Amino acid sequence: MQTEKTAIKVAIIDLYDNYPNQGMRNFVELVERYRNQHRVNLVYQIFDLRAKHEIPDTSFDVYISSGGPGSPIDTADTEWERLYWELIDAISVHNASGSLNKKHVLFVCHSFQLMCRRYGLGVVNMRQSESFGIMPVHQTGAAASEFLFEGLADPFFAVDSREWQVIHPNEEKFREIGATLLAIEKERPHIDLPRAMMAIRFNEYFFGTQFHPEADPIGMRAHMLDEERKQSMIEEYGQKKYDNMLNELNNPDQILLTHNTIIPNFLYQALHSLEEA
Repeated sequence: MQTEKTAIKVAIIDLYDNYPNQGMRNFVELVERYRNQHRVNLVYQIFDLRAKHEIPDTSFDVYISSGGPGSPIDTADTEWERLYWELIDAISVHNASGSLNKKHVLFVCHSFQLMCRRYGLGVVNMRQSESFGIMPVHQTGAAASEFLFEGLADPFFAVDSREWQVIHPNEEKFREIGATLLAIEKERPHIDLPRAMMAIRFNEYFFGTQFHPEADPIGMRAHMLDEERKQSMIEEYGQKKYDNMLNELNNPDQILLTHNTIIPNFLYQALHSLEEA
């Protein structure tokens, strides 16, 4: 049972390897906003895993694992991945035990790809071209009962930023670990390519997204106005679509809704389970 004096501890695992990003700011702001709005005794700590080999222990109640640059395949034998999987395995053992205080973990983008690779849930490969922008995300039938999507439309809109993808879901592996595919990328009728997996509930306590649920209009605008990124997007999508994306940044029904829904729902679910314990 969590008491008034017991601080709820959130670990934010930074996989950006010193790469410039908006994600870490977003995670911190969302956690702080949740703490202030709900008036909960909540503390957080950031762990720079790839650059400094910092890793939380299992004393934390909630974990958020970030996106990051580069290949989700080539780092399999690195020290930071060894530390990462030691932690994930320890949390899994804890959650499978008789302990009432289950630990929830959110895996975003690069972390999502790592989880899919480790559990063999699909083919992890490089895209023909980078996907970057505000994209529709389509829910599967199984998503109807997913609490973290409560309040979102189908499709909903999210920031997609990836050179890698996970395709061809391995249904046998999904069944083996009890995972559920909850969302896939937009349909591209003019391109004969498989649609990437965009969200998976790995188990009752582990949830992952390929897209960035933390992204907000401020950070996305900064990315899109970067001259190199701007030219790349115009080459990929055309000036008209680029302008439309820029204009839609403050649409309350697009990435702002996703930003205000998924991670707050994740925190509510994780903290509510602690209260019940």
